[in-house]
Amino acid sequence: MNKSKHQVKSAVITGFLGKTQDRFRTYNSERSLDEKFSVLAGIDQIDGVEIVHPYEVPEAPVLIDLLRKYDLTIAAINVNVKSEPEFIDGGLTSEDPAIRKKAVSMIKAAKDYAEAVGADKVQCCPLGDGYEFSFQSDYRRTWSYLREGFSEAGLYKPEIPLFIEYKPSEVRGKCFLDSAAKTVCLLEQIQNPAVGVTLDFGHSIYGKENPAEALSLLAGSGFPYYIHINDNDGEWDWDYMVATKHFLEYVEFIYYLQEFKYCDYLTSDTSPSRLDVQATFAANARWTNTIWNLLLDLDREKLSDLMRKRDYMKTWEFLENNVFFGQNKHGV
Repeated sequence: MNKSKHQVKSAVITGFLGKTQDRFRTYNSERSLDEKFSVLAGIDQIDGVEIVHPYEVPEAPVLIDLLRKYDLTIAAINVNVKSEPEFIDGGLTSEDPAIRKKAVSMIKAAKDYAEAVGADKVQCCPLGDGYEFSFQSDYRRTWSYLREGFSEAGLYKPEIPLFIEYKPSEVRGKCFLDSAAKTVCLLEQIQNPAVGVTLDFGHSIYGKENPAEALSLLAGSGFPYYIHINDNDGEWDWDYMVATKHFLEYVEFIYYLQEFKYCDYLTSDTSPSRLDVQATFAANARWTNTIWNLLLDLDREKLSDLMRKRDYMKTWEFLENNVFFGQNKHGV
């Protein structure tokens, strides 16, 4: 790859650097956190980690030493509020106030850990909070539980923002927070600028959103946002490499990240499964940087004018000449 004008801040969720599994089989080898960091340190253009609390993290001084050893930075602390046995019917939305209190306390503990290791954010995907069947949940009450729980967690150490990741489904048949719009509705009720949204490109795709449009909604809301990158076939959250299924949508997504001057990490929430681990994440970083820099070379005023005029055939010709078949100055 040619030397880039700009290198995107790229990170990896460290759980994908070792053994992963689906319902039927496991993939890749079990690795210690030290070994995962060693794998990551060998990947060009990536220097960030998103690490899962409480299950993956060592004592704070140990993590700090590992980060220094491999010259890595924490993109986020990912707090898991779905795996505890008592969260089987939801953590933040359980009918048992003691269980809801435990879920909130786990988010607070992740903030404590983030503070101890120098991380600047905590992110949470409440996958256990949802339902499968009609008349299984009182939606009014569960919404109030989400509002109360995330409000309390957000008020705790607000200097460490909390980002809520939405997903259409898994591990529940339908997650309560399943879209960008619904998550923004929750934030509007919480009214805390230290609580934002994690937009996962793949969740947006298989949730039948357009990720660039969802991003625009988040940017317009005024609440902070953080980004996970991957791709899928639009039917399920396969966590494929970026741009392998939705190339032009990913190009548009990056275009709007630039428009909104996003400068935080783009974190790979991508599962290598049958692919080489290092090569998978190297491809994510390489493609993202290639597209980012290609877009920096665009005549953005021209493209913006074309979109305003809404003659799409002229816009398509512009894309042909500047994205698909034009001179590739930053080629893979």
